[in-house]
Amino acid sequence: MTEKRMVVTQRDVQARLVPVGTPITIPADSFITLTQSLGGNYTVVHQGNMARIDGLDGDAIGMEPQVLEFAPSADGRPDEAHVWQALATVYDPEIPVNIVDLGLIYGVRIEGSTAQIDMTLTAPGCGMGPVLVDDVKYRLARVPGIEAVEVELVFDPPWNRDRMSEEARLETGLFF
Repeated sequence: MTEKRMVVTQRDVQARLVPVGTPITIPADSFITLTQSLGGNYTVVHQGNMARIDGLDGDAIGMEPQVLEFAPSADGRPDEAHVWQALATVYDPEIPVNIVDLGLIYGVRIEGSTAQIDMTLTAPGCGMGPVLVDDVKYRLARVPGIEAVEVELVFDPPWNRDRMSEEARLETGLFF
């Protein structure tokens, strides 16, 4: 979490409107209000609109950028372990837990250069769904050999706290 504070963008930076996920560009030298830093991502207000800046672009707002690098596999094919590592860098915007430990990932399949992800949300009507899907696509695009990402939101079986890792339950106080 972060205290609200005004910052000036140091370069043009891509962001996504909250909660719809529409991409926007915030120009360099813009005054924005940093309202939240959660899981390496930043929530800001720009011209009255709430937007989310990926942690990989943290330098654009004077923060340390998150680094997401993977060594290419020997055979040039995507490595499923790298996909899981990248997924673990995506955080729920309201809960300070990554989507893997939160139990939102139901399946990962790699077909050729396409990663197919089955995921759910903590609630079917979660307004942040489009933003989370975009976060998954953005992060997985950095995995060597992944050229396309398909995310399917599934709600069967419904998510519940039993899907969370033990660490996530402890961190959120939902361990009972």
